[in-house]
Amino acid sequence: MAKSKPRVKAPKSASKGEVITIKTLISHKMESGQRKDKQGNVIPRSIINHFTAKFNGEVVFEVDIEPAISANPYLQFKMRVDEPGEFEFIWNDDDGSVYTKKQKLKVG
Repeated sequence: MAKSKPRVKAPKSASKGEVITIKTLISHKMESGQRKDKQGNVIPRSIINHFTAKFNGEVVFEVDIEPAISANPYLQFKMRVDEPGEFEFIWNDDDGSVYTKKQKLKVG
């Protein structure tokens, strides 16, 4: 499979106590393992199976992903920020690959 590309849309700055929206998307075909190829062979399952979002090392959002989700999974969540820091977004693939993206947030 081609290398998956994670994308994040989150503010670079916020006011103390503000609730911000974070949007993530990762390019991935999300093969469920239930389809067959032209020769009738089952196409092996290959999905992003877990997503974690951390802020300053603390988990703020986490989800297990199942095969029924569409290709290129999009996730959105909100959180309140009280201090500056760094987000770390982590996507885990069935094949053992781990994709990460980091983004700093200024709070003032």
